[in-house]
Amino acid sequence: MSYELTKGAIQTIMTGGEVVCPVLQILGSKEISSNNPSKRYRILISDGVHLNSYAMLASHLTPMLLSGDLVENSVVKITNHVASIVKNADKGDKRIMVILDLEVIMHGSQVGMKIGNPVQFDPNQPQSQSACAPVQPAPQASQPKPQFQQRMNEPVTPKSKPAFNGYHNSNETIYNSPKTTKTHPIASISPYQNNWTIKVRVTAKSQVRTWSNARGEGKLFSMDLVDESGEIRATAFKDQVDKFYDMIQEDKLYYISKCQVKMANKKFCTLNNNYELSFTNETQVIPCADEDTAIPKLQFNFSSLSTIQDLEAGSILDFIGVCKSAGDVVTLTARTTNRELKKRDITIVDRSLTAVTLTLWGNQAEEFRGDTHPVLAVKGGKVAEFGGGKSVSLLASSVLQVNPDIPDAHRLKGWFDDLTEDAKFNSVSSRSESGGGGKWYLIGEAVASKVGCGEKADYFSTYATVMHVRQERCVYKACPTPDCQKKVIDQNTGQYKCEKCNREFDSFKYRLMLSVNIGDFSGNQWITIFQEAAEELLGVSADTVGKLQEENTSQFGEIFRNVTLQPFQFKLRAKMETYNDESRIKMSAFSVKKPDINERCRRLYSEICELSGIETR
Repeated sequence: MSYELTKGAIQTIMTGGEVVCPVLQILGSKEISSNNPSKRYRILISDGVHLNSYAMLASHLTPMLLSGDLVENSVVKITNHVASIVKNADKGDKRIMVILDLEVIMHGSQVGMKIGNPVQFDPNQPQSQSACAPVQPAPQASQPKPQFQQRMNEPVTPKSKPAFNGYHNSNETIYNSPKTTKTHPIASISPYQNNWTIKVRVTAKSQVRTWSNARGEGKLFSMDLVDESGEIRATAFKDQVDKFYDMIQEDKLYYISKCQVKMANKKFCTLNNNYELSFTNETQVIPCADEDTAIPKLQFNFSSLSTIQDLEAGSILDFIGVCKSAGDVVTLTARTTNRELKKRDITIVDRSLTAVTLTLWGNQAEEFRGDTHPVLAVKGGKVAEFGGGKSVSLLASSVLQVNPDIPDAHRLKGWFDDLTEDAKFNSVSSRSESGGGGKWYLIGEAVASKVGCGEKADYFSTYATVMHVRQERCVYKACPTPDCQKKVIDQNTGQYKCEKCNREFDSFKYRLMLSVNIGDFSGNQWITIFQEAAEELLGVSADTVGKLQEENTSQFGEIFRNVTLQPFQFKLRAKMETYNDESRIKMSAFSVKKPDINERCRRLYSEICELSGIETR
C-alpha cells in the first residue's frame, strides 16, 4: 500500500545504525518546555514494530505541526535525520533522533488509524535482528496507546564533560581522524545535544574586539559558519581568541565541535539561525585540508541602492556599489562610554543612479582607500535615518568585501568606468533638495493630518512665510571639538568646559538654535531651526550672529528683520515628544532655502490639473 512503513527502522537508528529515508508514522507530539522563543517539539514515531518517543523535530519543521500539515497518524518519509547521544545524570545516556527534513506521504486524516501493533523500543532489551522491511497496516488497532504523555515529561538535559586542552581528551580519543568522523549539519544543532561535529566554511571573521566593565575586561572575535544545510554564528572569548584567531581564516574549511549552543541574540546577529555557538575550553577546531565544493561560499542577496529610501531605519540588507567619493577620517567621542571612535563616510552608487552614504568605523575607516573607486559588497548593512535622509552603516556582524571577484562586481565596475563626468545621481542620504522631504503640505493640512503622532518621526515639505524669529537665546557658545554640539560653561578664567567631552578649552564656537514662527493662509506653526539651516535662513554665519549679539549693535536686530515676512521653502521633521508628562508635536527644519518660483508654479499647475481632472502636458 502507499503508506507501508519501514519495519525495523527505529531499532536500527536507535542502536547506532543507518536507514536511508525510512517511512514512519507520527502518533503524537508534545511541545518542549524551555525559555527559547522558538517552539520545539518531541514526537512519537512508529515503524509499525516499535515506538520511539525520543524524537525531535528541527525548529524549521515546527510550522508543519502548527499549520496542520503534520498531524496524528500521518505517514512521512524521513529524508534527513541525525541520532545524537545526550547525557542525563539521573537516567543515563539517551539517544535522540533529530528529524531535519521529511515529506508527508499521507495525511493523518486519510490514514485514520495506527499502523501495526508497535511496542515501545527499549534499548536495554534484546531486540530481533530482522532487516528493515515494509509493514502493512493492521486491520484494527486494538492495542491501547502507550503512555506517551508520561514519557514526554521525562527531562532531557545535556551534561557537560570535563575540560581538556588540545584536540584529544586525556582519557579518551575524541576523533579517530577528521576524514572518518561523521559530521552533523548545522541545521541539526540545538541545546539538546552535545555530541556533534560540523564541517563548515568560515565566510566571515571579525576583528578582535575588547570590552571593559564592572565585571572585568576581555576580548572576543566572531565568525560566520556555513554548510549545505544553513549558517550559524560562533564567538570565541579571552583565551580562545589567542588559541584560534590566527589559525582560523576566511573561506577555509574546518571541523568544529565541543561548543556551547545558546539562543542567538538577534540584536547582534542577523544570520538565519535561532542558535549561535560559543567556544569553550573544550572546543576543537581542526583544519580540513581538502576543498569541498558542496559547502557554499559567502552568499549575497543584493538589493538596489534605490530601495534604501523606502526601508525602515534599522533594516538589514545586502548591497553592492562603487565608491564615488570618500570623506576624511573623523574622530568622535562615544556619548555613553566616552571612548574615542573613528569613522569615515563614503558615497557609493549603483546602476539605479542612486547615491547613498556608507559609514565605516574603526580600522576599516582608517585603512580604506577610495581614490581608485573600488567596488564594495556589503552583507548585513544597517539602514540609518537622520534629517529625512537614509544612510547605511556597518555593524560588528556586517561583512565588507572590497573589489570581490564576483560577476556583479565586474559588471558594476565596467558600468561606472563608462559613465560621463556629467552623470547625475539621486542621493537618498542628502538633507538638501535631493533628500527625503516627504509629502508637500500646507501648515494647516500638516496639523490636520496629525503628522508626527505615530511612533516614528514624519517628514514633509512646505512653502511658508517667516512670521517671527525670537532673538532671545538664538545663539550659544558650543564645544570647539568637531561633531560636538554641547554648550560649554564659562569658567570665568578664560577657559570653557564641555561636560560631554569632560575637557576645558580656551575657545569656543557659536551655534544657532532659532525658534521661528512660520505660516501660510491655512495656519501657522512654531518650529526649531539649527545651525546650517539657520545660517541659510538668516544669510549670515553663526559666528557673525554671536559677535553682533556680544557687541549689542543695531545690526544684530537687522538680521532678523530682514527675513521677517519673507517666503521660504522648508523641509520639516515632526515628532511627538513628552516633557513633564505633557506630550506635544515638535517640528524642526533640516533644510531651508529661498523658493524657486518657476518650480513652485509648475507644482501648483500640476496640483490644479490633478484636482480638475485635466491631463498635464
